[in-house]
Amino acid sequence: MTAKKTGVLLANLGSPTAPTTSAVRRFLKEFLWDPRVVNLPRPLWWLILHFFILPFRPRKSALAYRKIWHEKGSPLIFLTLQLTERVAEKLHSKGVTIQPAMRYGEPSIVKQLRIFKSAGVENLIILPLYPQYSSTTTASIYDDLVKELSRWKHLPDIHFISDYHQHSHYIAAVVQSIEQGWQEHGKNDLLLMSFHGLPEQLTKWGDPYFHQCHKTAALIAEKLGLDETQWMIVFQSRFGKAQWLKPYCVDTLKELPAKGIKKVDVVCPGFAVDCLETLEEIAIENRAIFIESGGEEYRYIPALNDSEAHVDAIVNLLKKKL
Repeated sequence: MTAKKTGVLLANLGSPTAPTTSAVRRFLKEFLWDPRVVNLPRPLWWLILHFFILPFRPRKSALAYRKIWHEKGSPLIFLTLQLTERVAEKLHSKGVTIQPAMRYGEPSIVKQLRIFKSAGVENLIILPLYPQYSSTTTASIYDDLVKELSRWKHLPDIHFISDYHQHSHYIAAVVQSIEQGWQEHGKNDLLLMSFHGLPEQLTKWGDPYFHQCHKTAALIAEKLGLDETQWMIVFQSRFGKAQWLKPYCVDTLKELPAKGIKKVDVVCPGFAVDCLETLEEIAIENRAIFIESGGEEYRYIPALNDSEAHVDAIVNLLKKKL
């Protein structure tokens, strides 16, 4: 019996094509119009988006992107591409085709799915590069996937990996990256594990993200042998006036020096690869806030990116579906 041809999509959020106001505006228009990201009534949100956000926010965001833009382009894009290439090398002998895909921007999920269709892929695996499930991220990728596949007459076998927040290889990879940072630079007073924030209301509606973040953080702390005084979980990137998941990263950084904690390490286990939020917000902006508040040392531990441990973790996840 001939084995079915397998295609794998490693899906990430996406990024503007350039650190310019116009490119950022196009990206934000697509991203923020997704009802999974902002679930306000469409007429009201259309007015807010087009009259209060898109005329002003893109310029500010473009300035932030310029601080972290690489000669290879957007860090999120090229790091996802590098990770994909390394995973593909590991699975080459199994005859698996692996492609990157972005929920917003290029290469789009739709474009990559149609390439798979043309190639005769019969077994499709989709891995959103979000360790913790959220309706705002993982579910949006699923929506885009289903929207395209609903047009197909012949559907492949579909395997959608909705999360891997407590997968042993993923936890081990994060732990290894933290330990490597400590070996190279020393261990600071406190380890902050910062995750992207979400409105509190989503948890009340059943979104498991908050609980999965706490589970991930607890497993990492346990593997590192940390007691409760040596680590904290915080949430970053608050937007708007609604109550978001707490404790807020910025507020915590402002308060720590007055409590005698003036040296911190920060890691972001919810990000598979580095991006605007980790490289600009966490590593630059939040560092300045901590130092201005009386902190003495602030060290950001990079995302897993295309490290060997991360590649092995992704391969291990995929092998269970091959």
